[in-house]
Amino acid sequence: MTGSRFTSSGLRALRPAAFGADPAGERLARIRRSPHFKDGVFVNPGGTARTRPSGSAMDFAKVYFDKEARPRRSPTGTVPVHSTTLADLARPPATGLRLTWMGHSSVLAEIDGQRVLFDPVWGERCSPFPFAGPRRLHPAPLPLAALGPVDVVVISHDHYDHLDLPTIKALAGTDTLFAVPLGVGAHLEHWGVAESRLRELDWHEDTKVGPLTLTATPARHFCGRGLRNTQHTLWASWVVAGEEHRIYHSGDTGYFDGFRDIGAAHGPFDATMIQVGAYSEFWPDIHMTPEEGVRAHLDLQGGAPHGALLPIHWGTFNLAPHPWAEPGEWMLAAGEAVGQPVAVPVPGAPFEPGGDLPTRPWWRGVSQTLTRSWPAPELGLRAARGLDLVGDD
Repeated sequence: MTGSRFTSSGLRALRPAAFGADPAGERLARIRRSPHFKDGVFVNPGGTARTRPSGSAMDFAKVYFDKEARPRRSPTGTVPVHSTTLADLARPPATGLRLTWMGHSSVLAEIDGQRVLFDPVWGERCSPFPFAGPRRLHPAPLPLAALGPVDVVVISHDHYDHLDLPTIKALAGTDTLFAVPLGVGAHLEHWGVAESRLRELDWHEDTKVGPLTLTATPARHFCGRGLRNTQHTLWASWVVAGEEHRIYHSGDTGYFDGFRDIGAAHGPFDATMIQVGAYSEFWPDIHMTPEEGVRAHLDLQGGAPHGALLPIHWGTFNLAPHPWAEPGEWMLAAGEAVGQPVAVPVPGAPFEPGGDLPTRPWWRGVSQTLTRSWPAPELGLRAARGLDLVGDD
């Protein structure tokens, strides 16, 4: 008995803090009451989504370790970063809405006088360990402490490239609120965030932060940080609506029909932040290609081009077999095919969706040239087609 207790205690001691904590008590009871929790796990809209790579391990290895393809998955030089300064952010946005993409899925949204920080990841690796796992391909545009006060931090789900322990610990020392999907609050409390600062929501629930209404909306993905994936924390996309502006952050998701429902209930949006990187034919259910990302944006806007589309979840970490620059190239081509404005700012460069959008393909100077046909979504008389686009410096 003593040996058994020692072994159990020892295993707990070896558990990395980054694994977080499992929901328990009233939090777990609330999870079990959720209409989206069935047979002991959270389930995706439309049923089961494949969360593990399809096909054989041999097929995946051939693609992942291909000698010609591997160099394309990383930049060939130093990734340009705009060193965001206080001067960039001190002046209120002229239009009332300004977005600053910090890299990957991290975005600071200044909307109707409030500051909302989505999926902040300032850590060096998206991993539970400081010595292993995907490492940043460019630095954060500014130190987290230099960002200034944030009214609310919004988390889409608990994967390491969206929920970062060092970043959350730093933010725990501030008075910001945290809006998170159901169950994710267990991790934050474990890392020092007071329960009183948590707004933990199921899909279709909302909360008020000042004049803003934040609504957790469905996404098609999965969760998990530890060795066991218990599917006891929810994943979500988010709608943030102010008195004048509305924005949408997709989190991680595969394409699904629910975008139309979200748009009908909450849109149209002045800007959407859409996941378009880390896709693969081996996991088509849980990440979108740029063509699917444009299609999702159009669904959210009622079927026609509207607002600005900011592609996220690319450029910062190497998480899939596709070339590093491909999401940017493909997104510009797909947006152009349907007349949808796409913003591609250098990481750290603020822009206003209601003003001039950054459209220069900044990545071309530090990536291998890509030559292929880019599938585009269908819109009205524009049939789905490939656009020949060659990257140049």
